[in-house]
Amino acid sequence: MMKSADIAFLTVGQNELQAMAYTDPLTGLGNRNRMRDKVLQISAERASDPAPFTIGIVNLDSFKPINDLFGSTAGDEILCQVAHRLRACIPDGALVTRHDGDEFAFVLPLIFERASAEKFGQMIREVLSAPYDLGDRNVRLSASLGFSIYPFAGEDCEELLKSAETALYRSKRRGRGQITVYSREIAQEMKRATQLEQALRNAIISDAIDVHFQPIVSLSNNQVVGFEALARWNDPDLGFVSPGVFVPLAEERGFIDALSEALLRKAAEAALSWPRELFLSFNLSSAQLMDPGTSSSVLSILGRVGFDPHRLELEITETAVMSSADTAHRIIADLRAAGVRISLDDFGTGQSSLGRLRDFIFDKIKIDRAFVSRINSDRASEHIIKAILTMCEGLELEVVAEGIEDYAEAVKLRALGCGMGQGYHFGRPADGIATLRFLHENYYDPTMAERVSA
Repeated sequence: MMKSADIAFLTVGQNELQAMAYTDPLTGLGNRNRMRDKVLQISAERASDPAPFTIGIVNLDSFKPINDLFGSTAGDEILCQVAHRLRACIPDGALVTRHDGDEFAFVLPLIFERASAEKFGQMIREVLSAPYDLGDRNVRLSASLGFSIYPFAGEDCEELLKSAETALYRSKRRGRGQITVYSREIAQEMKRATQLEQALRNAIISDAIDVHFQPIVSLSNNQVVGFEALARWNDPDLGFVSPGVFVPLAEERGFIDALSEALLRKAAEAALSWPRELFLSFNLSSAQLMDPGTSSSVLSILGRVGFDPHRLELEITETAVMSSADTAHRIIADLRAAGVRISLDDFGTGQSSLGRLRDFIFDKIKIDRAFVSRINSDRASEHIIKAILTMCEGLELEVVAEGIEDYAEAVKLRALGCGMGQGYHFGRPADGIATLRFLHENYYDPTMAERVSA
């Protein structure tokens, strides 16, 4: 017969096992099991009068790079500090849990509608934005949040969590530190994004994404000096899809490399038909500047096509450079060593522009169209362009003004000493065949006639 002491021992052991099954071992918060029980409890209490309540998910933006940079011990310390902050600021009766990785969740019994959820999210976002103390250094992180409200977004825990994750995903797509409350409209938006993703993947596999080319000219004589390659996609079912839509989508879903490689191959093959003194300008994404294999991939494509690396200019943005500075620095150095030139795109609109010029070696600056479009109507824009041109002259950097729409803008930029220009005034993007015709009509080269006729 089992003694009372043995029964007590077994009971304690069972309680400990149950506690372990409901607790996150790192932070001491509850886990998914604890959250599921809390939702069931609230649903049972409100069975006769199903008043709304809210589930929220918060995810730390760019936690993985921080974890990779400082190590898993520092990452665990940040997660514990996050848990401490969340536990301290949730209202009475609410629950905070930790799910996978850097994702935490809330059950909020007294938040009934969108405005209150957004207000709570703003408070959480502010609390998590304060610096995290790692002893010898401080780091800052932002947080994105998604919320779902019972019963409109689901009637059980799994459905509510799925809706909150959909809202969180939309927040992530919109940028860092965003807050989204689930709605049917958002669900439809996410469904369309998934359909678009599948169509884009199929288009890449079938090589259906086209490349168009926009001329870049010398402002001193309007002579073409090169072309920028621009992606274009006309889907049989979706029609024309803007690159401003499908390029960021490819980055988000992790197949920008496949898209970029296909486009670079097509662009380089087309550029083989141009006069050899003309360069090809091609955009690299922020994701590619975080991938150590980018330089070898680019050079391998050029080698297979037979395109001279000295004729290629790669455009990168300040934001892309800042995403992973050390890796970007190595990629740029490797490409420049092979003869590829590097342009800093959208100059003047990002953060720490001057710091990027100091830390990285560029060959060219492209002045953003936000300044160019106002050069004749806004003195501040004119003076900013003057300052950029003076600085680039001192640094021996070439300059391209983007978005030149009319003759007056071109004249003004030429008078200020800008070397090159690009925009609708000089030519709209066109496919490879139309680009050859453009060169035949606008560029003196005795071999062009036979290339076009061929």
